Amino acid sequence: MPPLRILYQDEHLVVVHKPSGLLVHRSALARGETDFLLQRLRNQIGKRVYPVHRLDRPTSGVMVFGLSSNVAARLSEAFSERQVEKRYLAVVRGNAPEQERLDYPLREEDGTRPKAEMPAMRAITDIRRIDNVELPVRVDRYPQARYSLVEARPLTGRRHQIRRHLSRRGYPIIGDAKHGKSVHNRFFAEQLQAPRLLLAATYLAFDHPVSGLRVQLSCALDETLTRLFDHLGWVGHLPLDRVEMPQLTPAALQAT
Repeated sequence: MPPLRILYQDEHLVVVHKPSGLLVHRSALARGETDFLLQRLRNQIGKRVYPVHRLDRPTSGVMVFGLSSNVAARLSEAFSERQVEKRYLAVVRGNAPEQERLDYPLREEDGTRPKAEMPAMRAITDIRRIDNVELPVRVDRYPQARYSLVEARPLTGRRHQIRRHLSRRGYPIIGDAKHGKSVHNRFFAEQLQAPRLLLAATYLAFDHPVSGLRVQLSCALDETLTRLFDHLGWVGHLPLDRVEMPQLTPAALQAT
């Protein structure tokens, strides 16, 4: 298998591109699995790594690991305290709104209790339509099929938040077997060679847990999404692998 794409690494943390379909670590909900991002990364760089946040198995994109438990704890706290800026790109069904804040409470989905017993918690996602396309094919009941490219910025961190919010608003993400519509999922899988959830984490910004400098990371899409964007005429919206971080001053170096 090809090596993981490392976006950034220093002595405190490492940031990688997580492939779609790969679990981050072992889970009671995925017994029998033997391939995990955590193990792959550990073997690739020869160091123990500590997960900081989560991405769903079918979601691809930028993911941070600490190289010590202390650094990972600091970064996890930053995620919990909403000090991390996150952006995702999603391909959705329909002509999504130009810009909107989705503020729908969500029940946690942890698989241990019936959903009716889980408390509903506030969840907020800002969405923005970046582009759209109308294809001259009948996929469902209409003679044309409309799809949108959406940027999503979750302001809270509920499980499956972006997927559930967009579905509830009427614009489910293509490839979402649970919250989407199978006829559109099949069309993209069979006719457009995109047989996966079309959701990618493309940007993270956070304060470095040691230097305190603001780190900004953008992540290019995988081959499947890049090819799809090319087919739909969205090449101009493809993100690039990029890291932006201010240079440390001598005083800051001494402080670290």
